[in-house]
Amino acid sequence: QVQLVESGGGLVQAGGSLRLSCVASGRTFSSYAMGWFRQAPGKEREFVAASSWSGGNTYYGDSVKGRFTISRDNAKNTVYLQMNTLQPEDTAVYYCAADTYVHLFSGGYEYWGQGTQVTVSS
Repeated sequence: QVQLVESGGGLVQAGGSLRLSCVASGRTFSSYAMGWFRQAPGKEREFVAASSWSGGNTYYGDSVKGRFTISRDNAKNTVYLQMNTLQPEDTAVYYCAADTYVHLFSGGYEYWGQGTQVTVSS
């Protein structure tokens, strides 16, 4: 079992930045691929970013490429999502997820956090 806890969400003005964190506990964090997803009201869960277990391979959704960066610190059992140049359309609940393999779709991940709200005002 892996337990995931996100933090760092909040209210920010358009053009601003936030950094989300996801701390994992349980099994060996460094053996898991990690992903970030988001879900806005009335919309399906959307892929944001993913990282291989080592952090050597990263992947991004088209809507966040060039603005968001995923990184991880395996010594701290933590994955981060640095979000820059935020826009109102980035408003959503952001979730981190873990699985043995990297997936670019939500159905592939076995473990999920509870989510953290990000609201971007115009």
